[in-house]
Amino acid sequence: MGRFTVWDYVVFAAMLVISAVIGIYYAFAGGGQKTSKDFLMGGRSMSALPVALSLTASFMSAVTVLGTPAEIYRYGAIFCIFAITYGLVVLCSAEIFLPVFYKLGITSTYEYLELRFNKYLRLCGTVLFIIQTTLYTGIVIYAPALALNQVTGFDLWGAVVATGVVCTFYCTLGGLKAVVWTDVFQVGIMIAGFSSVIIRAVVVQEGIGRIVNDSYYGGRLNFWDFNPNPLQRHTFWTIVIGGTFTWTSIYGINQSQVQRYIACKSRFHAKMSLYINLLGLWAILACAVLCGLALYSIYKDCDPWMAKQVSALDQLMPYLVLDILHDFPGMPGLFVASAYSGTLSTVSSSINALAAVTVEDLIRPYFRSLSEKKLSWISMGMSLFYGGVCIGMAALASLLGTLLQAALSIFGMVGGPLLGLFALGILCSFANEIGAFVGLVTGFVISLWVGIGSQIYPPLPERTKPLYLSTAGCNISSENLMTTENPLTTVFNTPTAERPALADSWYSLSYLYFSTLGTLITVVVGIIISLLTGGLKQNTDRKFLLTKEDFLSNFSRSKSETPEKVEVLDSKRFAVAAEGTDNPAFSHIEMDVASDKNKVNGLHI
Repeated sequence: MGRFTVWDYVVFAAMLVISAVIGIYYAFAGGGQKTSKDFLMGGRSMSALPVALSLTASFMSAVTVLGTPAEIYRYGAIFCIFAITYGLVVLCSAEIFLPVFYKLGITSTYEYLELRFNKYLRLCGTVLFIIQTTLYTGIVIYAPALALNQVTGFDLWGAVVATGVVCTFYCTLGGLKAVVWTDVFQVGIMIAGFSSVIIRAVVVQEGIGRIVNDSYYGGRLNFWDFNPNPLQRHTFWTIVIGGTFTWTSIYGINQSQVQRYIACKSRFHAKMSLYINLLGLWAILACAVLCGLALYSIYKDCDPWMAKQVSALDQLMPYLVLDILHDFPGMPGLFVASAYSGTLSTVSSSINALAAVTVEDLIRPYFRSLSEKKLSWISMGMSLFYGGVCIGMAALASLLGTLLQAALSIFGMVGGPLLGLFALGILCSFANEIGAFVGLVTGFVISLWVGIGSQIYPPLPERTKPLYLSTAGCNISSENLMTTENPLTTVFNTPTAERPALADSWYSLSYLYFSTLGTLITVVVGIIISLLTGGLKQNTDRKFLLTKEDFLSNFSRSKSETPEKVEVLDSKRFAVAAEGTDNPAFSHIEMDVASDKNKVNGLHI
């Protein structure tokens, strides 16, 4: 196996330097970051394409680059069904959540909770988000550093700190604009890294036909598994239903994603950014699946994991890269840069979102005398602070288990109940604050119960269905082989004695259903309690709900898209002007295109 050469370090360093330079550029471009809105929302002037690429980039962290191919190598290509899930997620986010958030002109999604319910629920949402995001970011920083360390001997904590520092640097200087434009650059690097591996693997295997053939005979092309059992880890239903809830809680209401599409200059651009990003998600999924199948095709007779060449499945991709690309100077560096780009983009959007939530939800409401300039400085200070916190969390992540599962189960546990809370607010006019609060707490407690239970008592192999791996083609001694097989069986067999009754039913629920469970319990309990506490008597302002006009306005689009002056909306002053017209598809703004001054935030209702 090769090691890193000077060229690999050059490629890698170049990626970090370019990211930092983009941050410096946006710190000073256009007069710098004058207000907290400029810093946190890019002045609400972004257009669809860069935002779409940015959404794709931060979705695809190093967990995707390293985890998904290994997932497909171990469990097969049923992961492809996520293509359907992503379509549903984007549809829900663009048609249910986006219209309400955009017309209210909020910076933090949790502002909505105060407008619709009360300030205590807003605080709940904010605190949950901060805990969830710092935990997840820790995992995302630690993952590639671990793989790098294993493959190249690159210092583990040096890598963690370097990522954290570069990220914090450009977030603090350039704000949201820097985050979005570095993401655009990083998507390019990620696709290049994946492509280099796929192209080289196809050349090594003498054509893609052989890779597909090997995968077929190795049982890796297991696309259709319609088993309705919710305990099975991945089936068509767990991925489509469970996956949709899990990812909608990220795309629909998670501050790090919402903040970017709300920063678009018009609602049309905001929706377009989500739909264009769907193409990016599909492209990345296709790359990851091809890499996973190539991994299997190349190592089908000698699995490096069972042969003790690598210590964890997440290290298979870097292992493959050094194996097949070591003759090409700079290529392993490109792949590692692509894993790192995934990290940088996810961490930077998290830091920016954490700063936004802290400033908007925890500082602005309580210190009303602060000027915009001061708030802008506080936002920068917060970015710096959260950068440090995320590096600290990476140290914690080193103590946690398998990457993909842990990251997603955290999202499921916290994201599910929050998604239920927002769904109650947007879709149920009679939901009141008592119902919402009781629903949120119940959903959260039950999600945590299942989630933590499943971490303590992991599901048995017949639930996760790992596929067969072979070490028959490896030239290692037979005693060596015995030692690799035995620990696995002991790990799986010992706990059966003291596993409680719940372990094989309740705790074995597919990790993708954690979110679904949290959402549904929150909504059902919320509705029941609201009805019991007089929810039908309350009068909810229609602008906090999803209305028919929100949907019909998809079909009306003003000829002139760019607002002259981007204003920040104040929900008190905002009047829903077009609701009185006979046909909501023709608003007065569209009739009178010349008077662009009537337009608030490029919005057509």
